[in-house]
Amino acid sequence: MLTTFGYIKNMNDFIAARSQMALSLGFHIVYSCIGMVMPVFMAISHYKWIKTNDPVYKNITQAWSKGVAIFFATGAVSGTMLSFELGLLWPKFMEHAGPIFGMPFSLEGVAFFIEAIALGFFLYGWNRFNKWFHWFTGIIVGVSGVLSGILVVSANAWMNSPAGFDYVNGQYLNIDPIKAMFNGAWFSEALHMTIAAFAATGFAVAGIHALMILRQKNVNFHTKSFKIAIVFGAVAAILQPLSGDISAKSAYKRQPAKLAAMEAHFHTEPYSALVIGGIPDTAGKKVNYGIEIPGLLSFLVHDDFKTPVTGLDKIPEQNQPNVAVTHYSFQLMVAIGMFLMAIGLLYLFALWKKKDWVTQNWFLKLFIAATPLGFIAVEAGWTVTEVGRQPWIIQGIMRTSEAVTPMPGIQYSFYLFTFVYFTLSLAVIFLLNRQIKMVPELCDVK
Repeated sequence: MLTTFGYIKNMNDFIAARSQMALSLGFHIVYSCIGMVMPVFMAISHYKWIKTNDPVYKNITQAWSKGVAIFFATGAVSGTMLSFELGLLWPKFMEHAGPIFGMPFSLEGVAFFIEAIALGFFLYGWNRFNKWFHWFTGIIVGVSGVLSGILVVSANAWMNSPAGFDYVNGQYLNIDPIKAMFNGAWFSEALHMTIAAFAATGFAVAGIHALMILRQKNVNFHTKSFKIAIVFGAVAAILQPLSGDISAKSAYKRQPAKLAAMEAHFHTEPYSALVIGGIPDTAGKKVNYGIEIPGLLSFLVHDDFKTPVTGLDKIPEQNQPNVAVTHYSFQLMVAIGMFLMAIGLLYLFALWKKKDWVTQNWFLKLFIAATPLGFIAVEAGWTVTEVGRQPWIIQGIMRTSEAVTPMPGIQYSFYLFTFVYFTLSLAVIFLLNRQIKMVPELCDVK
Protein backbone atom coordinates (compact mmCIF):
# COMPACT_ATOMS: atom_id res chain seq x y z
CA MET A 1 0.00 0.00 0.00
CA LEU A 2 2.77 2.42 1.00
CA THR A 3 4.73 1.46 -2.10
CA THR A 4 1.75 2.21 -4.33
CA PHE A 5 1.19 5.56 -2.59
CA GLY A 6 4.85 6.49 -3.04
CA TYR A 7 4.72 5.58 -6.75
CA ILE A 8 1.64 7.75 -7.34
CA LYS A 9 3.20 10.59 -5.38
CA ASN A 10 6.40 10.45 -7.47
CA MET A 11 4.38 10.32 -10.66
CA ASN A 12 2.45 13.40 -9.52
CA ASP A 13 5.72 15.23 -8.90
CA PHE A 14 7.00 14.13 -12.30
CA ILE A 15 3.84 15.32 -14.06
CA ALA A 16 3.93 18.57 -12.08
CA ALA A 17 7.56 19.16 -13.11
CA ARG A 18 6.77 18.54 -16.77
CA SER A 19 3.64 20.70 -16.56
CA GLN A 20 5.56 23.56 -14.97
CA MET A 21 8.22 23.41 -17.67
CA ALA A 22 5.59 23.24 -20.40
CA LEU A 23 3.74 26.23 -18.96
CA SER A 24 6.91 28.28 -18.58
CA LEU A 25 8.13 27.52 -22.10
CA GLY A 26 4.64 28.13 -23.51
CA PHE A 27 4.58 31.67 -22.13
CA HIS A 28 8.24 32.47 -22.69
CA ILE A 29 8.23 31.45 -26.33
CA VAL A 30 5.61 34.11 -27.10
CA TYR A 31 7.55 36.82 -25.29
CA SER A 32 10.82 35.76 -26.91
CA CYS A 33 9.38 35.63 -30.45
CA ILE A 34 8.01 39.14 -30.12
CA GLY A 35 11.24 40.29 -28.46
CA MET A 36 13.22 38.91 -31.42
CA VAL A 37 11.10 40.41 -34.18
CA MET A 38 9.66 43.72 -32.97
CA PRO A 39 13.09 45.43 -32.79
CA VAL A 40 13.52 44.58 -36.49
CA PHE A 41 10.18 46.22 -37.31
CA MET A 42 11.21 49.18 -35.15
CA ALA A 43 14.51 49.56 -37.03
CA ILE A 44 12.72 49.45 -40.40
CA SER A 45 10.27 52.21 -39.43
CA HIS A 46 13.11 54.25 -37.95
CA TYR A 47 15.07 53.95 -41.21
CA LYS A 48 12.02 55.07 -43.18
CA TRP A 49 11.69 58.13 -40.95
CA ILE A 50 15.36 59.07 -41.46
CA LYS A 51 15.12 58.63 -45.24
CA THR A 52 11.69 60.24 -45.82
CA ASN A 53 11.44 62.61 -42.86
CA ASP A 54 7.80 61.52 -42.60
CA PRO A 55 6.86 62.10 -38.91
CA VAL A 56 4.39 59.20 -38.99
CA TYR A 57 7.31 56.76 -39.22
CA LYS A 58 8.94 58.44 -36.22
CA ASN A 59 5.70 58.02 -34.29
CA ILE A 60 5.48 54.36 -35.31
CA THR A 61 9.08 53.80 -34.19
CA GLN A 62 8.45 55.40 -30.81
CA ALA A 63 5.19 53.49 -30.32
CA TRP A 64 6.81 50.17 -31.22
CA SER A 65 9.86 50.89 -29.07
CA LYS A 66 7.58 51.05 -26.01
CA GLY A 67 6.23 47.64 -26.96
CA VAL A 68 9.78 46.34 -27.36
CA ALA A 69 10.60 47.60 -23.86
CA ILE A 70 7.54 45.83 -22.42
CA PHE A 71 8.39 42.51 -24.03
CA PHE A 72 12.08 42.85 -23.22
CA ALA A 73 11.19 43.18 -19.54
CA THR A 74 8.71 40.28 -19.55
CA GLY A 75 11.07 38.12 -21.61
CA ALA A 76 13.87 38.84 -19.14
CA VAL A 77 11.66 37.83 -16.20
CA SER A 78 10.29 34.66 -17.82
CA GLY A 79 13.71 33.68 -19.17
CA THR A 80 15.32 34.10 -15.75
CA MET A 81 12.59 31.98 -14.20
CA LEU A 82 13.24 29.27 -16.79
CA SER A 83 16.95 29.17 -16.00
CA PHE A 84 16.16 28.61 -12.32
CA GLU A 85 13.58 25.97 -13.21
CA LEU A 86 16.17 23.91 -15.07
CA GLY A 87 18.14 23.53 -11.85
CA LEU A 88 15.08 23.19 -9.65
CA LEU A 89 13.18 20.61 -11.69
CA TRP A 90 15.88 18.75 -13.63
CA PRO A 91 19.06 18.64 -11.50
CA LYS A 92 20.33 15.35 -12.96
CA PHE A 93 19.99 16.77 -16.44
CA MET A 94 21.90 19.92 -15.54
CA GLU A 95 24.58 17.95 -13.70
CA HIS A 96 25.54 16.07 -16.84
CA ALA A 97 24.36 18.33 -19.65
CA GLY A 98 25.35 21.71 -18.22
CA PRO A 99 29.09 21.42 -18.98
CA ILE A 100 28.32 20.20 -22.51
CA PHE A 101 25.74 22.66 -23.85
CA GLY A 102 26.46 25.53 -21.46
CA MET A 103 28.24 27.55 -24.19
CA PRO A 104 25.11 28.63 -26.15
CA PHE A 105 23.43 29.62 -22.87
CA SER A 106 26.49 31.68 -21.89
CA LEU A 107 26.62 33.36 -25.28
CA GLU A 108 22.87 34.00 -25.07
CA GLY A 109 23.56 35.84 -21.82
CA VAL A 110 26.14 38.00 -23.61
CA ALA A 111 23.66 38.72 -26.44
CA PHE A 112 21.01 39.63 -23.88
CA PHE A 113 23.46 41.95 -22.09
CA ILE A 114 24.33 43.72 -25.36
CA GLU A 115 20.65 43.97 -26.25
CA ALA A 116 19.85 45.56 -22.88
CA ILE A 117 22.56 48.22 -23.30
CA ALA A 118 21.55 48.98 -26.90
CA LEU A 119 17.87 49.21 -25.96
CA GLY A 120 18.72 51.70 -23.22
CA PHE A 121 20.66 53.82 -25.73
CA PHE A 122 17.79 53.63 -28.18
CA LEU A 123 14.98 54.47 -25.76
CA TYR A 124 16.79 57.45 -24.23
CA GLY A 125 18.78 58.52 -27.27
CA TRP A 126 16.11 60.56 -29.06
CA ASN A 127 17.47 64.07 -29.81
CA ARG A 128 20.70 63.16 -27.98
CA PHE A 129 22.63 61.04 -30.51
CA ASN A 130 23.46 61.44 -34.16
CA LYS A 131 20.42 60.08 -36.02
CA TRP A 132 22.36 57.32 -37.75
CA PHE A 133 24.08 56.21 -34.54
CA HIS A 134 20.70 56.21 -32.83
CA TRP A 135 19.31 54.04 -35.62
CA PHE A 136 22.35 51.74 -35.33
CA THR A 137 21.60 51.11 -31.65
CA GLY A 138 18.16 49.89 -32.73
CA ILE A 139 19.82 47.56 -35.25
CA ILE A 140 21.96 46.15 -32.43
CA VAL A 141 18.79 45.50 -30.41
CA GLY A 142 17.30 43.57 -33.32
CA VAL A 143 20.42 41.56 -34.18
CA SER A 144 21.07 40.69 -30.52
CA GLY A 145 17.46 39.58 -30.09
CA VAL A 146 17.59 37.25 -33.09
CA LEU A 147 20.98 35.83 -32.06
CA SER A 148 19.68 35.30 -28.54
CA GLY A 149 16.79 33.23 -29.87
CA ILE A 150 19.04 31.19 -32.17
CA LEU A 151 21.44 30.36 -29.32
CA VAL A 152 18.63 29.13 -27.06
CA VAL A 153 17.22 27.00 -29.88
CA SER A 154 20.72 25.57 -30.40
CA ALA A 155 20.67 24.34 -26.80
CA ASN A 156 17.27 22.74 -27.36
CA ALA A 157 18.47 21.20 -30.62
CA TRP A 158 21.28 19.55 -28.67
CA MET A 159 18.67 17.71 -26.60
CA ASN A 160 17.22 16.35 -29.86
CA SER A 161 20.60 15.66 -31.44
CA PRO A 162 23.19 15.25 -28.67
CA ALA A 163 26.78 15.84 -29.80
CA GLY A 164 30.12 17.06 -28.49
CA PHE A 165 30.85 14.21 -26.05
CA ASP A 166 31.39 10.48 -25.79
CA TYR A 167 28.97 8.54 -23.62
CA VAL A 168 30.88 5.58 -22.12
CA ASN A 169 29.60 3.43 -19.25
CA GLY A 170 27.31 6.20 -18.03
CA GLN A 171 30.07 8.82 -18.18
CA TYR A 172 30.17 11.95 -20.36
CA LEU A 173 33.73 12.12 -21.71
CA ASN A 174 35.75 14.12 -24.27
CA ILE A 175 33.44 17.13 -24.06
CA ASP A 176 33.57 19.56 -27.00
CA PRO A 177 31.23 22.56 -26.42
CA ILE A 178 31.66 23.81 -30.01
CA LYS A 179 30.43 20.53 -31.49
CA ALA A 180 27.63 20.49 -28.93
CA MET A 181 26.48 23.98 -29.92
CA PHE A 182 26.67 23.27 -33.65
CA ASN A 183 25.00 19.89 -33.36
CA GLY A 184 23.27 18.15 -36.25
CA ALA A 185 19.87 19.73 -35.58
CA TRP A 186 20.82 23.30 -34.71
CA PHE A 187 20.57 24.79 -38.20
CA SER A 188 17.20 23.28 -39.14
CA GLU A 189 15.65 24.13 -35.76
CA ALA A 190 17.09 27.66 -35.63
CA LEU A 191 15.94 28.37 -39.19
CA HIS A 192 12.44 27.01 -38.57
CA MET A 193 12.04 28.83 -35.25
CA THR A 194 13.36 32.17 -36.54
CA ILE A 195 11.06 32.14 -39.56
CA ALA A 196 8.17 31.09 -37.30
CA ALA A 197 8.89 34.04 -35.00
CA PHE A 198 8.74 36.49 -37.92
CA ALA A 199 5.55 34.92 -39.30
CA ALA A 200 3.75 34.82 -35.94
CA THR A 201 4.79 38.32 -34.85
CA GLY A 202 4.23 39.79 -38.31
CA PHE A 203 0.65 38.53 -38.54
CA ALA A 204 -0.11 39.42 -34.91
CA VAL A 205 1.11 43.00 -35.27
CA ALA A 206 -0.54 43.39 -38.68
CA GLY A 207 -3.83 42.05 -37.30
CA ILE A 208 -3.91 44.62 -34.49
CA HIS A 209 -3.24 47.47 -36.91
CA ALA A 210 -5.83 46.05 -39.36
CA LEU A 211 -8.41 46.18 -36.58
CA MET A 212 -7.62 49.85 -35.97
CA ILE A 213 -7.90 50.58 -39.71
CA LEU A 214 -11.26 48.80 -39.83
CA ARG A 215 -12.45 50.99 -36.96
CA GLN A 216 -11.22 54.07 -38.86
CA LYS A 217 -8.90 55.13 -36.05
CA ASN A 218 -5.67 56.94 -36.98
CA VAL A 219 -5.72 55.29 -40.38
CA ASN A 220 -2.47 56.74 -41.73
CA PHE A 221 -0.48 55.59 -38.70
CA HIS A 222 -1.96 52.10 -38.69
CA THR A 223 -1.78 51.63 -42.47
CA LYS A 224 1.96 52.27 -42.54
CA SER A 225 2.45 50.05 -39.48
CA PHE A 226 0.35 47.27 -41.04
CA LYS A 227 2.41 47.29 -44.22
CA ILE A 228 5.76 46.90 -42.46
CA ALA A 229 4.50 44.04 -40.28
CA ILE A 230 2.62 42.11 -42.94
CA VAL A 231 5.44 42.21 -45.50
CA PHE A 232 7.68 40.38 -43.03
CA GLY A 233 4.85 38.10 -41.91
CA ALA A 234 3.82 37.18 -45.45
CA VAL A 235 7.36 36.45 -46.69
CA ALA A 236 8.09 34.39 -43.56
CA ALA A 237 4.85 32.41 -43.95
CA ILE A 238 5.71 31.64 -47.59
CA LEU A 239 9.22 30.46 -46.63
CA GLN A 240 8.07 28.44 -43.64
CA PRO A 241 7.04 25.25 -45.52
CA LEU A 242 10.55 25.07 -46.98
CA SER A 243 12.14 25.25 -43.54
CA GLY A 244 9.52 22.80 -42.30
CA ASP A 245 10.60 20.29 -44.92
CA ILE A 246 14.24 20.67 -43.81
CA SER A 247 13.21 20.21 -40.16
CA ALA A 248 11.08 17.14 -40.87
CA LYS A 249 13.90 15.42 -42.77
CA SER A 250 16.30 16.27 -39.96
CA ALA A 251 13.86 14.86 -37.40
CA TYR A 252 13.50 11.62 -39.34
CA LYS A 253 17.27 11.20 -39.52
CA ARG A 254 17.81 11.71 -35.79
CA GLN A 255 14.41 11.01 -34.23
CA PRO A 256 12.40 8.56 -36.36
CA ALA A 257 9.94 8.00 -33.49
CA LYS A 258 9.09 11.71 -33.50
CA LEU A 259 8.34 11.78 -37.24
CA ALA A 260 6.32 8.58 -36.98
CA ALA A 261 4.23 10.13 -34.19
CA MET A 262 3.86 13.41 -36.10
CA GLU A 263 2.38 11.52 -39.03
CA ALA A 264 0.68 8.81 -36.92
CA HIS A 265 2.65 6.41 -39.11
CA PHE A 266 2.18 3.01 -37.50
CA HIS A 267 3.46 0.59 -40.16
CA THR A 268 6.78 0.49 -42.01
CA GLU A 269 5.90 -0.22 -45.62
CA PRO A 270 6.75 0.87 -49.19
CA TYR A 271 4.84 3.82 -50.59
CA SER A 272 4.36 5.21 -47.09
CA ALA A 273 1.24 7.37 -47.01
CA LEU A 274 0.99 10.95 -45.79
CA VAL A 275 -1.98 11.28 -43.45
CA ILE A 276 -4.00 14.51 -43.36
CA GLY A 277 -6.09 14.90 -40.23
CA GLY A 278 -7.48 11.77 -38.63
CA ILE A 279 -7.75 10.37 -35.12
CA PRO A 280 -4.90 8.02 -34.15
CA ASP A 281 -5.96 4.67 -32.68
CA THR A 282 -2.82 3.51 -30.89
CA ALA A 283 -4.43 0.26 -29.75
CA GLY A 284 -5.54 -0.66 -33.25
CA LYS A 285 -2.38 0.78 -34.85
CA LYS A 286 -4.34 2.84 -37.36
CA VAL A 287 -5.71 6.31 -38.07
CA ASN A 288 -9.45 6.79 -38.26
CA TYR A 289 -11.08 9.41 -40.51
CA GLY A 290 -7.78 10.58 -41.95
CA ILE A 291 -7.04 11.28 -45.61
CA GLU A 292 -4.17 9.11 -46.81
CA ILE A 293 -2.06 10.01 -49.84
CA PRO A 294 -0.05 6.89 -50.77
CA GLY A 295 3.67 7.38 -51.32
CA LEU A 296 3.74 11.06 -50.42
CA LEU A 297 5.41 10.58 -47.02
CA SER A 298 8.08 8.45 -48.69
CA PHE A 299 8.63 11.19 -51.25
CA LEU A 300 8.86 13.97 -48.64
CA VAL A 301 11.37 12.00 -46.56
CA HIS A 302 13.38 10.11 -49.19
CA ASP A 303 12.65 12.05 -52.41
CA ASP A 304 11.12 8.95 -53.96
CA PHE A 305 7.68 7.41 -53.61
CA LYS A 306 8.63 3.81 -52.80
CA THR A 307 11.24 3.76 -50.01
CA PRO A 308 9.61 2.83 -46.68
CA VAL A 309 9.50 5.36 -43.85
CA THR A 310 10.19 3.89 -40.41
CA GLY A 311 6.91 3.43 -38.56
CA LEU A 312 6.09 3.03 -34.90
CA ASP A 313 6.09 -0.77 -35.36
CA LYS A 314 9.91 -0.61 -35.57
CA ILE A 315 10.26 1.38 -32.34
CA PRO A 316 9.93 -0.21 -28.87
CA GLU A 317 6.72 0.93 -27.20
CA GLN A 318 8.59 2.27 -24.16
CA ASN A 319 10.53 4.60 -26.50
CA GLN A 320 7.49 6.02 -28.29
CA PRO A 321 6.11 9.51 -27.62
CA ASN A 322 2.44 10.28 -27.09
CA VAL A 323 1.17 9.75 -30.63
CA ALA A 324 -2.15 11.59 -30.31
CA VAL A 325 -0.70 14.79 -28.81
CA THR A 326 2.21 14.87 -31.27
CA HIS A 327 -0.01 14.16 -34.29
CA TYR A 328 -2.72 16.69 -33.40
CA SER A 329 -0.14 19.39 -32.65
CA PHE A 330 1.65 18.74 -35.92
CA GLN A 331 -1.58 18.80 -37.93
CA LEU A 332 -2.63 22.06 -36.26
CA MET A 333 0.76 23.65 -36.96
CA VAL A 334 0.67 22.62 -40.62
CA ALA A 335 -2.94 23.72 -41.14
CA ILE A 336 -2.28 27.17 -39.68
CA GLY A 337 0.97 27.46 -41.60
CA MET A 338 -0.75 26.74 -44.90
CA PHE A 339 -3.51 29.24 -44.12
CA LEU A 340 -1.01 31.98 -43.25
CA MET A 341 0.96 31.20 -46.40
CA ALA A 342 -2.23 31.50 -48.46
CA ILE A 343 -3.21 34.90 -47.10
CA GLY A 344 0.42 36.02 -47.31
CA LEU A 345 0.38 35.20 -51.01
CA LEU A 346 -2.98 36.96 -51.27
CA TYR A 347 -1.49 40.11 -49.76
CA LEU A 348 1.48 40.09 -52.15
CA PHE A 349 -0.91 39.54 -55.07
CA ALA A 350 -3.00 42.49 -53.85
CA LEU A 351 0.09 44.70 -53.78
CA TRP A 352 0.88 43.65 -57.33
CA LYS A 353 -2.51 43.60 -59.04
CA LYS A 354 -5.35 44.58 -56.66
CA LYS A 355 -4.21 47.49 -54.51
CA ASP A 356 -7.83 48.46 -53.80
CA TRP A 357 -8.31 45.20 -51.86
CA VAL A 358 -6.00 46.42 -49.08
CA THR A 359 -8.56 48.97 -47.86
CA GLN A 360 -11.62 46.72 -48.14
CA ASN A 361 -13.30 45.37 -45.01
CA TRP A 362 -13.26 41.70 -46.05
CA PHE A 363 -9.52 41.89 -46.66
CA LEU A 364 -8.80 43.55 -43.31
CA LYS A 365 -11.02 41.05 -41.49
CA LEU A 366 -8.97 38.22 -42.94
CA PHE A 367 -5.84 39.55 -41.26
CA ILE A 368 -7.69 40.38 -38.05
CA ALA A 369 -8.82 36.74 -37.88
CA ALA A 370 -5.20 35.64 -38.39
CA THR A 371 -3.89 37.71 -35.45
CA PRO A 372 -3.46 34.87 -32.92
CA LEU A 373 -2.93 32.04 -35.39
CA GLY A 374 0.83 32.37 -35.79
CA PHE A 375 1.41 32.02 -32.06
CA ILE A 376 -0.99 29.09 -31.86
CA ALA A 377 1.14 27.44 -34.57
CA VAL A 378 4.32 28.26 -32.62
CA GLU A 379 2.88 26.65 -29.49
CA ALA A 380 1.80 23.61 -31.51
CA GLY A 381 5.24 23.32 -33.11
CA TRP A 382 6.96 23.57 -29.74
CA THR A 383 4.65 20.82 -28.46
CA VAL A 384 5.72 18.63 -31.37
CA THR A 385 9.39 19.29 -30.56
CA GLU A 386 9.12 18.54 -26.86
CA VAL A 387 6.42 15.85 -26.67
CA GLY A 388 7.79 14.16 -29.78
CA ARG A 389 11.17 13.67 -28.05
CA GLN A 390 9.67 11.86 -25.07
CA PRO A 391 10.47 9.74 -23.16
CA TRP A 392 13.95 11.27 -23.62
CA ILE A 393 15.24 14.53 -22.21
CA ILE A 394 18.52 13.83 -24.06
CA GLN A 395 17.61 11.81 -27.13
CA GLY A 396 18.67 8.19 -26.71
CA ILE A 397 20.80 8.90 -23.63
CA MET A 398 18.81 10.17 -20.64
CA ARG A 399 15.11 9.68 -19.98
CA THR A 400 13.06 12.57 -18.64
CA SER A 401 12.03 10.46 -15.65
CA GLU A 402 15.72 10.00 -14.75
CA ALA A 403 16.38 13.74 -14.76
CA VAL A 404 13.53 14.95 -12.52
CA THR A 405 14.22 16.29 -9.06
CA PRO A 406 13.65 13.99 -6.07
CA MET A 407 12.32 16.98 -4.13
CA PRO A 408 8.65 16.48 -3.11
CA GLY A 409 5.87 19.04 -3.39
CA ILE A 410 6.62 20.16 -6.96
CA GLN A 411 2.90 20.68 -7.55
CA TYR A 412 3.02 23.72 -5.22
CA SER A 413 5.84 25.19 -7.28
CA PHE A 414 3.69 24.56 -10.37
CA TYR A 415 0.76 26.46 -8.82
CA LEU A 416 3.02 29.38 -7.88
CA PHE A 417 4.63 29.65 -11.30
CA THR A 418 1.22 29.39 -12.98
CA PHE A 419 0.03 32.35 -10.92
CA VAL A 420 3.17 34.35 -11.75
CA TYR A 421 2.93 33.74 -15.50
CA PHE A 422 -0.76 34.54 -15.74
CA THR A 423 -0.25 37.70 -13.67
CA LEU A 424 2.66 38.69 -15.92
CA SER A 425 0.51 38.11 -19.01
CA LEU A 426 -2.33 40.21 -17.64
CA ALA A 427 0.16 43.01 -16.98
CA VAL A 428 1.44 42.75 -20.57
CA ILE A 429 -2.12 42.87 -21.98
CA PHE A 430 -2.92 45.91 -19.82
CA LEU A 431 0.23 47.78 -20.87
CA LEU A 432 -0.19 46.99 -24.57
CA ASN A 433 -3.84 48.00 -24.49
CA ARG A 434 -2.84 51.28 -22.88
CA GLN A 435 -0.21 51.86 -25.57
CA ILE A 436 -2.78 51.29 -28.33
CA LYS A 437 -5.20 53.74 -26.70
CA MET A 438 -2.44 56.36 -26.46
CA VAL A 439 -1.80 56.33 -30.22
CA PRO A 440 -4.22 59.20 -31.01
CA GLU A 441 -2.62 61.47 -28.40
CA LEU A 442 1.05 60.63 -28.80
CA CYS A 443 1.78 58.76 -31.99
CA ASP A 444 -0.22 60.16 -34.87
CA VAL A 445 -0.11 63.22 -37.07
CA LYS A 446 -3.37 65.15 -36.94
